[in-house]
Amino acid sequence: MQETLRIAVIYGSVRDGRMADTVVNWVKHRLGEWPGFTVDVIDPAGRDADDQGAHDHRLDAADGFIVVTPEYNHSFPGALKSLIDSHFWEWQAKPVAFVSYGAASGGIRAVEQLRGVFAELHAVGLRDAVMLPNVWNQFDQDGALLEADMSARAMRTLLARLQWWANALADARRTHAYQEVVT
Repeated sequence: MQETLRIAVIYGSVRDGRMADTVVNWVKHRLGEWPGFTVDVIDPAGRDADDQGAHDHRLDAADGFIVVTPEYNHSFPGALKSLIDSHFWEWQAKPVAFVSYGAASGGIRAVEQLRGVFAELHAVGLRDAVMLPNVWNQFDQDGALLEADMSARAMRTLLARLQWWANALADARRTHAYQEVVT
């Protein structure tokens, strides 16, 4: 079992005035309370077209991922899809957890579509997720979750399962490289 796991928290939105900043800060705070994680935040809004490989090493070094995504037009944002599609090996045999937000659905439709995308990349999508419906009413002006009990409970479950899968898959990758399974 690995002592410290590298978890990449990935922004799904690049829009100006995005709610993602508030949600990602909440996720980082929760991760900071959880032992055994080192956090790396990856924000596609900071990417240049000339800097396509900027995240290669950071994604490759990650033992697992938390994708924080809004739901735009019943799906996930194009910038997130671009980040995902510009990498391949970096996702394989690693767990992906989801924190979604939006209007009444809380982003669940975006997550359901992302599960299929990550399955194609040989990543392990976690069943447990955190959904924040009507997100604009969920946080106070300082970014604190107003009614945190249910979301905090869901996040504890997500982090426990992410830790288990990240450890299991890191051990498996050390034992036998996933890319060499079928040769």
